[in-house]
Amino acid sequence: MIATVITLIARRLLAAIPILLIVSALLFCLLRTLPVDPAAMSLPPNATIAEIEAKRREMGLDRPLPEQYVIWLHGALHGDLGQSIQLRRPAGSLVTATLPATIQLAVAAMVIAGALGFGGGLLLFHLRGTMLEPVADLVSILLLSIPEFLWGLILLFVFGVLLRALPFTGEVAPGLPVPHISGFLLIDSLLIGHPDVFYSACRHLVLPATALGLAFSPTIMRVLRSSLFDVYHEEYIQQARLRGLSERQVLLGHALKNAALPTLTLAGVQFGILFSGTLLVEVIYSYPGMGNLMVDAVRNADLPLIQAIGLTYCIVVLLINTAVDSLYLVLNPKLRVR
Repeated sequence: MIATVITLIARRLLAAIPILLIVSALLFCLLRTLPVDPAAMSLPPNATIAEIEAKRREMGLDRPLPEQYVIWLHGALHGDLGQSIQLRRPAGSLVTATLPATIQLAVAAMVIAGALGFGGGLLLFHLRGTMLEPVADLVSILLLSIPEFLWGLILLFVFGVLLRALPFTGEVAPGLPVPHISGFLLIDSLLIGHPDVFYSACRHLVLPATALGLAFSPTIMRVLRSSLFDVYHEEYIQQARLRGLSERQVLLGHALKNAALPTLTLAGVQFGILFSGTLLVEVIYSYPGMGNLMVDAVRNADLPLIQAIGLTYCIVVLLINTAVDSLYLVLNPKLRVR
């Protein structure tokens, strides 16, 4: 099994190489079509035309577009994703500084989405054939129609403004020390032995993670319910009942184990979408993640930073999909090929 999983991972990583090349090339070309001059933006407003032209030659912007891409790609392969025009710092370092916060938010949101999705799916299945089934269906459809940014605004207004129960700006309370070890604040606060920082970071994470979790949980619960419907028509379910097992034992011991496989696959795909969907929620809650950095980069037409962030999103989503496929291979023996 281990060899099969390793082979799958190797194949996916090899397949990711042309995908990354295509994405990076498209992103590079599209950004260069914008009516923005990076050379002029990197100089003071009173720079002369001669100074701008000299800067263009220095940045290689006077060369053909394919040659510019090759130069950028050579630098990217050596860890140089360019210099941020607005912040005057390497784009790669800016991305690595904000990526852990976004991953932390996405993982917390996925835990909430998974808990709500599996719990809600079991509840929907339990209410099948009862008078409450249409009501449960209507509620799930209503939840499905509310996007993450709207959940963010609703939760911010209710729990942040009206009740003042939870903080809704930043990653930690002002005045508390922010450790920089791994970049993941929850982990770093425990490593340095500051439970107050950990507690504050958890409180700041609740609202944005819940907003994302509420937006992505309805899909999981509806897929789980449909999978359970399909599984309950299988012969082994009837045999389990004939052996005298209770409905609870049939559900938890037999049906849920098999219905969870397609649901876990969907959850993995959802995690990739959720990771890239943190952008608006990070802006709403002023959360210092990569999505917030992307908004600032777009606002300032910071082309090198936009490209670095876009490529990072692509890499992370590809890695998530590879991990999900590997997990599905481990959980489903039928897919293992000797």
